[in-house]
Amino acid sequence: MKILLIGGGGREHAIAEGIKKSKHKPSLYALMAKKNPGIAALCEDFLLEKETEIEKVVEYAKARNIEMAFIGPEAPLAAGAADALWEAGIPVVGPKKACAIIEFDKAWARNFMKKYGIEGCPAYEVFTEEKPAHAFIEKLGDVAVKPSGLTGGKGVKVMGDQLPDLKAAKAYTSELLEKGPVVIEERFIGEEFTLQAFVDGKSLVFFPAVQDHKRAYEGDVGPNTGGMGSYNDAGEILPFMLPDDLEKAKKIMKDTVKALYEETGTGYQGVLYGQFILTASGPKVVEFNARFGDPEAMNVIPLIETDFVEIMSAVVKGTLGDLPVSFSKKATVCKYAVPAGYPDKPEKDSEVTVGDIGEASIYYASVYEKEGKVYTTTSRAIAVVGIAETIAAAEKIAQNALENLHGRLFFRRDIGTAALIQKRIDHMKELRG
Repeated sequence: MKILLIGGGGREHAIAEGIKKSKHKPSLYALMAKKNPGIAALCEDFLLEKETEIEKVVEYAKARNIEMAFIGPEAPLAAGAADALWEAGIPVVGPKKACAIIEFDKAWARNFMKKYGIEGCPAYEVFTEEKPAHAFIEKLGDVAVKPSGLTGGKGVKVMGDQLPDLKAAKAYTSELLEKGPVVIEERFIGEEFTLQAFVDGKSLVFFPAVQDHKRAYEGDVGPNTGGMGSYNDAGEILPFMLPDDLEKAKKIMKDTVKALYEETGTGYQGVLYGQFILTASGPKVVEFNARFGDPEAMNVIPLIETDFVEIMSAVVKGTLGDLPVSFSKKATVCKYAVPAGYPDKPEKDSEVTVGDIGEASIYYASVYEKEGKVYTTTSRAIAVVGIAETIAAAEKIAQNALENLHGRLFFRRDIGTAALIQKRIDHMKELRG
């Protein structure tokens, strides 16, 4: 079988690895903006092209007689790549634009949740003008401010965090309003977690819960990033969660898939990502994404025991409910190495070399290869993943690998450590009373 992978980041490297492990021995092709050396090494052939150039995507897929495609990032989904490939007779793991809107239009997503009574929706309003927006900020008193469109995980700012007070929240809102609609919503207090699922339009297969770390610096301080690293425990839930928290989050995602079909008349086929915050009153929805998370994909894809290509086939055929999908009960810790100065003043075009990374897996992200050497761009460079029986053991494997990446790089040492996880546990105990 010939499979096309669209995207060239760390998430896509993990997807490529999952595809190539299949017993069906698929031929893998890729379309990516820059040459990712990890993906290129797994491919029969690849095309360097912007992933949102939909005509080129379809043209390449047809020319290579592609039988099934997997869309990794959000931008081609928002541009309608899935629709165009289906129209060309090529089944796609990745939702059509009518459903992918749940990620690329946050205002639409909140209005949709409200309309269908989906649990976990905050008090919110959508604004296009400054005066009413500022008045709503005053009314709520403690808010999160979100641009309505795609921001690569970096656009949301929260009071008590990136926004020190009401004045800062208003100033940021005014800045965003110059570019488009803004969503103002109540700020939830709790611990964030990610729940991802394969979806075939009606059935969902859930991955273990993962916790991402958005803040750039150790101790969860500094600006937001695309994600500096993530971890999961050896089971379905995280150490600060209760089994009931997970069941409530699963129900929200099932209700969302059902309501999306009701609203759009289109079945959601692909990966649905729920970003939740666990509060004293249960899980609330921060946002939905229409694809795997990055870095969270790198935690969960290596744990899949079922054949990845068979899962893809079940997603596009609508037969996921008939396929028993299993995961190995292991803990994982993923840590990103990023360019020095990231995220504010990242150094680019710096060479990176890989030493002895031991038992860790390595995933190339925003790097490029030139004359056999790997260089950084201005975004996250390389992710390493440790897999073990416990989070502590997985963290040691990942950290050892980071220490053996050489170049002008920066990383967080605290992700997956006992101290940081205990902080999460203590926080939730305090909130639950």
